[in-house]
Amino acid sequence: MRSAIWVPLFDALAEPAAVVRLAVEAEEAGWDGFFVWDHVNWRAPVRAVADPWIVMAAIVARTERLRVGPMVTPVARRRPAKLARETATLDQLSGGRLTLGVGLGSDRFGREYSALGDETDDRVRAELLDESLEILKAAWTGDPVDHQGKHFTVDGISFEPRPAQRPGVPIWVAGYTGKTRPMRRAAQYDGFFPVNLEHPDQVAEVAATIGSLRAPATTTYDIAVGLPPDADPAPYAEAGATWRLVAFGPNDLTVDEVRAVVRAGPGWDQDDVTE
Repeated sequence: MRSAIWVPLFDALAEPAAVVRLAVEAEEAGWDGFFVWDHVNWRAPVRAVADPWIVMAAIVARTERLRVGPMVTPVARRRPAKLARETATLDQLSGGRLTLGVGLGSDRFGREYSALGDETDDRVRAELLDESLEILKAAWTGDPVDHQGKHFTVDGISFEPRPAQRPGVPIWVAGYTGKTRPMRRAAQYDGFFPVNLEHPDQVAEVAATIGSLRAPATTTYDIAVGLPPDADPAPYAEAGATWRLVAFGPNDLTVDEVRAVVRAGPGWDQDDVTE
């Protein structure tokens, strides 16, 4: 199991330079990744919100090994052509260290859809997500993309340069455990990020379900779990999780609070898990 820091870019952590310094320290302390929330607004008491893509670009410019990614970006509120350019450029800049976390997003935490005139219907957002992911996968090939869909059109446009990773940037799909459609969607891509995780048994269920949905020849797949800093990751690794994202809440978070966890290091190694 690999370990990452996962932070909201709110208030004290809306200062890009402070977050970049934390990421540099995380790499020095042996963390494998540094993931960030992707939001344009959040409910009170949060006031300041930073852009994750600008912050991630600054992080990869100052680090050499650390994997980065939005966890997760609500694809329904983004234009797939713009996202294709951003992901390929960031992956090139990082030398192939981007992981793209994707999901439906939600309007309930900051009215990010209703307050900005974006789609609030979950089923329509699911359509937008699926169609956008089709376009992204096609765009990352570098070949001309011809897509005539319900929501988007791409008429013979090539998206170069391609991402550094081949065939493209790994995609982790967020969703609720126990629900069929998110797991079917996740099985088509590179990883699953359960958003309602409460115990390791859910991870085992996810691993079994997604394993049954994927082609037998497919071997590499990630299951990422968000855990509090003091949670023991070993039972989750035994159940099939491949990444632990140490999670921090959105309210009253300080740089020093994150730094203390960063400097302590991952503190756990997969060799500690007995088979």
